[in-house]
Amino acid sequence: MSRNGKKPVPDYSDKVTSVKPHDKLDSPLDPASAEWIAVLTGPEDEREQGWSRLHAMLLRVALRELRRRRAGGASWVAGVELDDLAHQAAADAMLAILHKLESFRGESRFTTWTYRFVILEVSAKLGRHYWQVHPHVPLEAESWERLPDRFAVDPGEHAERAELVQAVRHAVDHALTDHQRRLFVAIVVEQTPLDALAHQLGTNRNAIYKTIFDARRKIRAYLEANGYLEQEKADRP
Repeated sequence: MSRNGKKPVPDYSDKVTSVKPHDKLDSPLDPASAEWIAVLTGPEDEREQGWSRLHAMLLRVALRELRRRRAGGASWVAGVELDDLAHQAAADAMLAILHKLESFRGESRFTTWTYRFVILEVSAKLGRHYWQVHPHVPLEAESWERLPDRFAVDPGEHAERAELVQAVRHAVDHALTDHQRRLFVAIVVEQTPLDALAHQLGTNRNAIYKTIFDARRKIRAYLEANGYLEQEKADRP
């Protein structure tokens, strides 16, 4: 920690690539991107200034993304822990960017290219931190009882809510693949955060989104076919 209370910028002097990315560009760079590349591959004093600027930018992005995800449900990280995760994400993203600097082709702005690294690191850090805080997440019976609400079903339309819950459980057990069942139970029933599950399974958010979408569609089809969910209700957004 520095005297002003801020964490010092890590030393990246032994991580910078010696390859000039300019030789492998697919298209001319925009002025801002060209400046970034020139600074990060220039003389030593310019590189150090560039590293400091890039690290500060990545840290701002990491903090903003962590706060956004906290507001969206990642309530297990806050305060000092959130700040620490942001610094970790920025530092690891910085290392990845320096290692892959020669792969930058100019297909997007340099800043857009770098944002992808820090967003990936934020996801990884959030997922890892969740399992550190919640090493064991028991599946409670009440979680299944809330499932009909997530399918926009009014339990008052059915004689027994328990019957509807059993119908959903039967659909989960018999209509889904093993992979779909595992992800559906984790995300929809247990309410495991997306980043945490992605980290645990070594996959990404988009792949999980697609699996959950397909699983919900199968369960809806089962509920419709067996009279638990009216067709027109299932079609509502």
